[in-house]
Amino acid sequence: MSLHTHSHSHSANVNARRMLLALGITLAFVIFEIAAGLVANSLALLTDAAHNVTDVIALALSWYALRVAARPANENKTFGYHRVGIVVALINGLSLVLISLFIFYEAAQRLLNPLVVEDSILIGVAAIAFFVNAGTALLVLRGSEKDLNQRSAFLHLAGDALATLGAFVAGIGIALTGWNWLDPLASILIAVLILWNVVGIVREALDILLEATPRDVDVPALVRAIKNVRGVRGVHDLHVWSLAQNLRALSAHVLTDDVTISEGAQVQREVNELLHEQYGIAHATLQLECVGCEPDALYCELDGHSHGGNHEHA
Repeated sequence: MSLHTHSHSHSANVNARRMLLALGITLAFVIFEIAAGLVANSLALLTDAAHNVTDVIALALSWYALRVAARPANENKTFGYHRVGIVVALINGLSLVLISLFIFYEAAQRLLNPLVVEDSILIGVAAIAFFVNAGTALLVLRGSEKDLNQRSAFLHLAGDALATLGAFVAGIGIALTGWNWLDPLASILIAVLILWNVVGIVREALDILLEATPRDVDVPALVRAIKNVRGVRGVHDLHVWSLAQNLRALSAHVLTDDVTISEGAQVQREVNELLHEQYGIAHATLQLECVGCEPDALYCELDGHSHGGNHEHA
């Protein structure tokens, strides 16, 4: 096992343990918050508890995905299990959309038929909930910037922290004014915030599952950079995609002069270094071809047909 593989495996195990700890804390608090919400007759607390239930599910799925993604590639899964985390991220994102719609519905019912809210219980529980949610969010923050699965779990928890902060403010507002409609209003703002944050997760997960080019990769600029490598005359049949958020791949046919094998190997090394250093592409499959035998389609059509607008001449 290489040093890099060992380091990655150790990091994945640490992140999984943090996720499991956050799961246990969140599950215990959900039970407490549901009971408090029923006693206080607070929709803000009950909707936050409902959101916390989805957090429990999200954290369980994310923990499972972290464990599975660490498995090595095999004859049946030659790319490994990296996409498990992307599927979980998509499930988590869609669950946030559904819970937000549920919150909108319940809040509308409460606005039409306001109920008396026990503001003291709301304030106390919301204050405790904020620290619990903020603490568990910090537990899973590490690694979330490079892992969509972990980021989706972090957004669940960070959204809860802000939601409970909103419930706390609503409780103070009710205590000062007696306006019980502040409770469902806080729930609506919470739902809007959740939807605002989840759009990026769902969009990126779908892009990865659909083999889309990473959004920060400028393909024309990438092609120009490859063609500037000494010995490269052209590029065609180009594909750039992501296996996971932090794991990118590329395949391409690279045109060269009729050179020796050792010279071709040097061209491959230089192109690989370029892709890794400038575009974060660590896994590139390059097929060298000599000038004179190349087709002219930059983007390969898998059904054997190409469009006239996708031509790149060497």
